Amino acid sequence: MDGTQQFIGEIEAFCARQGMAESTFGFRAANDGKFVSRLRNGRRVTTATVDKVRAFIAAHGQSGGDALPGTPGNGAPEGVADVPMKAPTTTRGPSPLSALEKQRAFRFYDNRQKYLLFVHTCGEKWVVADRVGMELAHLQVTPPALRVFDAGMGDGTVLIRALRQMHRRFPTVPFYVVAKEISLEDVRLSLEKMPDRFFEHPAMVFVVTNLYYSEAPSLMPRNVSAAASLNWREVALSGNTAHEFERQITELQHELAEGWKVHASGKTGNPLYDRPSVLILYREDHKVLLDQVIPRPGQARGQYDLIIASQPFRARMPLAFKVDKVLKPLAEALAPGGRMLTVYSHGRDPGLRIIQRIWPNENPFLHDRHQLLHHMKEKLGRQHRDLTFKAYADKRAIFRYQMHTLPTEIGDNIGTSTLLAAWNAAIYVAQIEDERLQDVMGDLRYLQATRDVLQEFGGLWFLDESFVVTRRRH
Repeated sequence: MDGTQQFIGEIEAFCARQGMAESTFGFRAANDGKFVSRLRNGRRVTTATVDKVRAFIAAHGQSGGDALPGTPGNGAPEGVADVPMKAPTTTRGPSPLSALEKQRAFRFYDNRQKYLLFVHTCGEKWVVADRVGMELAHLQVTPPALRVFDAGMGDGTVLIRALRQMHRRFPTVPFYVVAKEISLEDVRLSLEKMPDRFFEHPAMVFVVTNLYYSEAPSLMPRNVSAAASLNWREVALSGNTAHEFERQITELQHELAEGWKVHASGKTGNPLYDRPSVLILYREDHKVLLDQVIPRPGQARGQYDLIIASQPFRARMPLAFKVDKVLKPLAEALAPGGRMLTVYSHGRDPGLRIIQRIWPNENPFLHDRHQLLHHMKEKLGRQHRDLTFKAYADKRAIFRYQMHTLPTEIGDNIGTSTLLAAWNAAIYVAQIEDERLQDVMGDLRYLQATRDVLQEFGGLWFLDESFVVTRRRH
């Protein structure tokens, strides 16, 4: 039995003794309800996580000890064999993570459970999409299409809502939409939403790519060898119904899985593409109309009328990284008259209050819009004198979004599910890594802190900050 199977066996034995569901175990031991299933599927975890889980088992799994809250007792439930469990020791055989010790952990945003729970319990995507809509009023279309670049598509919620607003304002204008996304799961979630867009707005070319920020606007890798291996896929969707488009997009799942393989960066732990990929979708019955819009390898015009940069970087990253690696190449991709909207977490809200009750000195929100724009001006000002950097007043630049709760949910007795959703949102926005969470998940102090803040403010809300960069028309 290898280290991974031995570790899984210890967990299974513990769950059998406690009469506990594996999902419950995963959440209590590792703050991840799918921890065990992910482990079986070869999930990357750290040695610190293994140690934390084994410590949890040791603390709660001794025969005759106190039962965990919500479990029937320490013995196995009736009808389930009492499986012997290997007690954890400080000296043991190879860890299931021994092969990964030399690798950096995946970045925070790769935790799908936290991300999806946040997206579905908070209204940030809705509010950001409304902010994008504010920029549409300032756009002037230059033939042959309105060109949009999404610098981090995510699950597609912001982009899809923006496309609906674009259709309302420009119902007959061809759209050229390029979306950057490294996550295969996010690409799938976004493509699931596209059939209705192709039905309502047939004159649209939609492109999704896993290229870096400096490469994605032009759809071409900078590295010669990477460019030679570019996976360029063009799909003309036949039919004229959303159902037909959905069926054809679904058939691309295997190709997507091959094209969106990633590996972890040895320096940052962030995912990097194994092979650069570009997927182009458009309606076959509009191919002639879109001939001047459909990109060709090496000939894509990397200039855009609207660039959406929603949460494009981690708050804790250095200022130089945020500007040099992300914001600068995006601003350079603006077409004359183009506008780039950048949105990121601001802090100074009840969400951060929850975090600071657990980690008093925690404040990951290091740079405001004035610092970012000042550094951008230094990097871009001389070469791009036609760029204008708009910080705006706080009333416009800083906006708020809330966690969805019923009016009756916030009171003297707040349900556990609401508390867990609020805690998840707070740690997601503050970008607290799993390794740090392990130290505070052993007791219920984090839930009490969450409850206190929700009762103090009558709910949970967060602040985002934004700014706009524009390029003058010639």
